[in-house]
Amino acid sequence: MSRPRLLLVPQLTELEWQIKPLLEEWADVASYDAPGVGEEAAVDELTPAAIAERGLREVEMLGWPDYVVVADEFGAMAATQLACAEPGRVAGLAIGHMCLVNTVEGDRPTINPAVQAAASQIVVADYRTWALAMSQATQGGYDEVLADRYMERVPQELVKHFFAAPKPPSEPLEERLRALTCPLLFAEHKGCVFHTRDGFEDAAAAFPNARTIRVPAKPSTCVEFAGALREFCRSLNAR
Repeated sequence: MSRPRLLLVPQLTELEWQIKPLLEEWADVASYDAPGVGEEAAVDELTPAAIAERGLREVEMLGWPDYVVVADEFGAMAATQLACAEPGRVAGLAIGHMCLVNTVEGDRPTINPAVQAAASQIVVADYRTWALAMSQATQGGYDEVLADRYMERVPQELVKHFFAAPKPPSEPLEERLRALTCPLLFAEHKGCVFHTRDGFEDAAAAFPNARTIRVPAKPSTCVEFAGALREFCRSLNAR
């Protein structure tokens, strides 16, 4: 790829990708909302598979012969499904807050149980409080203006579906990642209050050939992650 092509997979909305303008300086970038968000038609059940399918339609409309898939947090579930659906076209896969399973249980939980419990209660009780709390959780990556735009675009019921369960949503990412042959980039958010370091360490150990980085902010909002993506894409061109 002379000019990289990046597909930014959302958890729920493309608004999450605050680094998109930085990426557009050196890459062709596509992003999209999940079904039922913004102008997107709703589906009977919003699942990672439905979000992946919407992403596949996006690249098909663009006519991209190959591209790099990029995701953060729970967006990894849709991103790995998408990558496995088109392994011949996916040149690389980059995931922020990488962990192989989202769990609050066991000796090495990958999600902070107390934070998960609090978030699931807040999103039901007060949507705006939950949206503003994202600013704290992302260490300023999301501001109050973004919180307002988020609430306008994303129905509260969809957020509840994704974040209000007693346990975080999870799918078997390891099996999908092992089915892929493309290069991998895993990013850890240093000091994240939601995701634990155990989850990232276990993922890095399971895939020793993956590139790994630690960044100081939520990857979808982080300048350092944008830079790491650029270097990752350069390495793909050099192959």
